[in-house]
Parts: sequence; structure tokens; C-alpha cells
Amino acid sequence: MGLFKGLFGKNDEKAEKKEVKVLWKPLVSVHQLDEIVEKSKTKTQVIFKHSTTCGISRMVLNTFNANFDIPKEKLDLYYLDLHSFREVSNETGYRFQVQHQSPQLLVIRNGVVVAHDSHGGINSIDLGTYV
Repeated sequence: MGLFKGLFGKNDEKAEKKEVKVLWKPLVSVHQLDEIVEKSKTKTQVIFKHSTTCGISRMVLNTFNANFDIPKEKLDLYYLDLHSFREVSNETGYRFQVQHQSPQLLVIRNGVVVAHDSHGGINSIDLGTYV
């Protein structure tokens, strides 16, 4: 009975609250892009463009969240739901001169994109080199 309780039931010993490692800021306005450019002069800014209807995008986001290990004071992380905020998504590509893809991660320093990738390549970006 103990084996099945551990597999299918709630095991109080392992029912620890998982620490939230990624504190996403919602990117919902074109005006926030100006703030991101300004903040990038002193602190790395990261934008994750996510398609809420794409399983691959969800998988990449989950992997990113699970493996993220940089202290929150080292960079700002923005989450962009590109379906809900299409205008912001379009302006992001135009402003930072990066062709639209989803999922997509952009790393911004001193007002310009210093790294970007999409799909599986997102989790290959070493954010530690940009903080």
C-alpha cells in the first residue's frame, strides 16, 4: 500500500512547496519596450515570446523555468503572450531587428539584442554570460 500511496497519493514527506525561480514580468504594452531599452543600459533584459496555443512553446517555457538558476537581481525577465499582444510582438521584432519566431528568447544589453534563439535553441543560451 505504501508504494501506491507514494506514486498516486499525496506523500507528506515529499510535499514540499517548489520554490519559484523565475519571476516573469508581463510584457503587455509597446511603451514597455522603451523601458526595456533604458533598463538594458544597466541590467540585462530578457524577453520570452510565447505562443499559448503551441505545445512546443509550452515545453520550452517549462524547461526554461525548471532550469533557470540566475538570481533575480541580475536580470529582468519579460513574458510576452504573442496572441494576446500581437502589436507588442510585432513592435518587438521591428524595434530589435529580429525576425519573429515562437517561442523566442531575446537578450538585450545596451539597447540591442546580444543573443536570441527560438525553439530548442532557447535553452542553449547561457544567460550567465550576459549578467
